[in-house]
Amino acid sequence: MTENNNTFKYLPNINSPEDLRKLDVKELPKVCEELRHDIIHELSVNPGHLASSLGVVELTVALHYVFDTPYDRIVWDVGHQAYGHKILTGRRDRFSTNRKLHGIRPFPFPTESEYDTFCCGHTSNSISAGLGMAVAAYLKGENRHVVSVIGDGAMSGGLAFEGLNNTSSTPNNMLIILNDNNMSIDNSVGGMRQYLLKLNTNATYNRWRFRLARRLERWGILNEKRRKGIIRLSNSVKSVLSRQQNMFEGLDIRYFGPFGGHDVVELVRILRAVKEMKGPKMLHLHTVKGKGYAPAEENAVVWHAPGKFDEDTGERLDSEPAKACPPKFQDVFGETLLELARLNPRIVGVTPAMPTGCSMNIMMEAMPDRTFDVGIAEGHAVTFSGGMAKDGLLPFCNIYSSFMQRAYDNIIHDAAIMRLNMVLCLDRAGLVGEDGPTHHGAFDLAFLRPIPNLTIASPYDETELRRLMYTAQQPDMGTFVIRYPRGRGSRVDWRCPLEAVAVGKGRRLRDGKDVAVLTLGPIGADVARMLPEGVAHYDMRFLKPIDEDILHEVGRRFPRVLTVEDGVVSGGLGSAVLEFMSDHGYACKVERVGIPDTFVEHGTVAEQRKICHMDMDAIRNMILNI
Repeated sequence: MTENNNTFKYLPNINSPEDLRKLDVKELPKVCEELRHDIIHELSVNPGHLASSLGVVELTVALHYVFDTPYDRIVWDVGHQAYGHKILTGRRDRFSTNRKLHGIRPFPFPTESEYDTFCCGHTSNSISAGLGMAVAAYLKGENRHVVSVIGDGAMSGGLAFEGLNNTSSTPNNMLIILNDNNMSIDNSVGGMRQYLLKLNTNATYNRWRFRLARRLERWGILNEKRRKGIIRLSNSVKSVLSRQQNMFEGLDIRYFGPFGGHDVVELVRILRAVKEMKGPKMLHLHTVKGKGYAPAEENAVVWHAPGKFDEDTGERLDSEPAKACPPKFQDVFGETLLELARLNPRIVGVTPAMPTGCSMNIMMEAMPDRTFDVGIAEGHAVTFSGGMAKDGLLPFCNIYSSFMQRAYDNIIHDAAIMRLNMVLCLDRAGLVGEDGPTHHGAFDLAFLRPIPNLTIASPYDETELRRLMYTAQQPDMGTFVIRYPRGRGSRVDWRCPLEAVAVGKGRRLRDGKDVAVLTLGPIGADVARMLPEGVAHYDMRFLKPIDEDILHEVGRRFPRVLTVEDGVVSGGLGSAVLEFMSDHGYACKVERVGIPDTFVEHGTVAEQRKICHMDMDAIRNMILNI
């Protein structure tokens, strides 16, 4: 930070938004320039979410300049937009610790700062949360402004539409800012994207309406009942002038825009104009993801989270030469899916806004008519897959484990009950590292195991992932779940013949006596490398149906048993083994290794495993002392 302090005039003196508000509005463009440079400099050496935060620099500065934060509430949606917000709210001196163990969090979180109004690691919750705050202020008689900032494709999420619907029927003065950059992580898709691209209003009309509305409010004419009538009349006039209907104003939400989102002085003027208007309002801004850094503007998908890079040249720095490393599990998934799709014409691919993140873009490029990016809509992704499965297609629906939590009812109601033939691929299962507790795939084993009609599997390595995917697309497999972690596997030579494995059958990798270790998933490959002599090792492969032959063998032969899984220890593999041993009267002692009953903070996966006593030293000690 010292290097940047020597070149900055404003940022070193801004320790809170109150300091920002002391500046003349004409100085704000320079503040934005320094803020953007600071984000680029810091993320070049400490990787994080770059392009999204660069796209909202001007908006961030304008919001904290116009509104009396933290008394006024700014509710961020998709927290990877909020790096500038963190820097302006007293965390610049600690920003170099972003995403590091015991450092500042990767996303806004209320326990970290009073300026962070709500948790926002996932998308589409800002309107609902902001409405709750606005209603709380109304009922408590507080003159508090609430601003919900939604963008990066989050408007495609169902929760956003639910919030909009309720906003229109609940007394509130909330301001919704739609940061429209036509992106999520990949390019946004769907009807909402097309609608926002086409939406426009007349600037002269907007200025006229601003002035009229403020006069009516000063005269006391614009009470709640009259306001809605005037808004409806205004909407009708606008529809005639613009020759289009406005969905938001159809919900009695006053709409302004779209305006450019990178003129901070103009943004301040607009925000001041709408700030005191009564009733729910939406301000639509067009922004550029990656704004101000040419490489990020040119390829916002790659620069969403680019890793380390040279800030002067834009060269991305990869510390692991690709040829020397095993591939990422997601890439094995993507390559294998394309192979299977070429063999099986029923196969289609579905992802909620993550084609690059889950590597479904490989099939998407080769077979665009058989792959579907449905936007940030996990529940819809599952039910949409269910509809295709019902009529004879075989969807591979890939959703990050933590995001699949949002589709729990859809899995039960729209897949499992009908035993539909579809494959749910859970990427990023287990501890994920620097993104922290909002993104850990900790709960899927526990929340899926009680659901009837599911097959739940986790591959030991990349070749097992290929075989499980091949197995899942065999006839009459029902709803098949495959979970695998973020990052690289253990095999450079990962290509293997596509062969089926017996459903519900694990394998004994090593025989032993006294102690049996039962593992599920790739963590088993780590365990295998450090097992003491004489310890038996079983790769269970399937959580459901679990291999009862193995469990009977273990129950009869071994007085001590250790289970290891990369998921919460309550409800997963260890719980299933305990239940089996109890149900069948085996007296063996069972110890369980997994994620404890707590939300694990951000850091590297190695650091998180150590915190959870899931590192190899801790597991070895447990085996020796069980």
